[in-house]
Amino acid sequence: MHKVRWGVLSTAKIARNHVIPAIQTSQFGEVTTIASRRLDNAQACAKQLNIAHAAGSYEALLADPHIDAIYNPLPNHLHVPWTLRALQAGKHVLVEKPVGLNQSEAQDLLEASQQYPQLKVMEAFMYRFHPQWEKVKALLPSIGPVRNIQCQFSYNNRDTDNIRNQADMGGGALMDIGCYGISLARFIFDSEPVRVMGHQQFMGHEVDTITNALMEFEGGCASFSCSTKTEAGQWALISGEQGSIKLLIPFNPIADMPVQIILRQQGEEQSIDITPANHYRSMADQFCQAIINNSPVPTPLSDALANMKALDALVSSAQTNLWIEL
Repeated sequence: MHKVRWGVLSTAKIARNHVIPAIQTSQFGEVTTIASRRLDNAQACAKQLNIAHAAGSYEALLADPHIDAIYNPLPNHLHVPWTLRALQAGKHVLVEKPVGLNQSEAQDLLEASQQYPQLKVMEAFMYRFHPQWEKVKALLPSIGPVRNIQCQFSYNNRDTDNIRNQADMGGGALMDIGCYGISLARFIFDSEPVRVMGHQQFMGHEVDTITNALMEFEGGCASFSCSTKTEAGQWALISGEQGSIKLLIPFNPIADMPVQIILRQQGEEQSIDITPANHYRSMADQFCQAIINNSPVPTPLSDALANMKALDALVSSAQTNLWIEL
């Protein structure tokens, strides 16, 4: 196999604006078909994005023998059901984050995927594929043992009908962007939290609009705030005993644009430029290479399950006003 042939499950905005263009310019993949529940929508999107084929149903997409892999950017409550159906149809699957609605769904998907060892499944946490994180990992020894991680991620979602404001679709700030704060802490500490404390505000919505979290690890602590009711912004600060690293755009830097990280040691700051990169393209290519070479995916479903476990614990903590041990 020279290139992986992709089918896209829906015309979601993240697919149109980010993932499809990334695959189209990737080394190991090509988008051959896009599907919608309405054929005219799929055809319009296919024409706009120069995709050869359009499917008028998700079932038709999965039944196409000329498709190797599925990208699933459906609303959160449809991640696991349609990923399972794609596996049953013999397709590899890149599924958007969060992988499911809760730990139980993630566990079900992990167990089901083990019935298809020849197929690859991965959660699309694209931020980890940006080279700024490779640089951060390389710099960690220079700041000494990491003791504290803080980050913030926010935007203002004013559309009450948006899927991210619908509880039955898996909406809420924690599910949409707070999952990055959990993932980041686990990624840097390279371990799982021992216990967590969460606080959520709903502000008249049926989903959380602001969540604040504290996570205790064996080596230190991590905290984050996520909001869908404040000015858009993000940052991350990783503090060690001998210095700190600040990321100005930790989660969704503009593709193919330069970014900077700030290293602080002994009161002196150094700005480090990171080469322009497209983290969506890198994610797609690395997933495709796992398919082509029949090698493990960069981030296995066990990682997605661990993230959902911490997320569920934070929700339980917010509901009970108690620390929750993991």
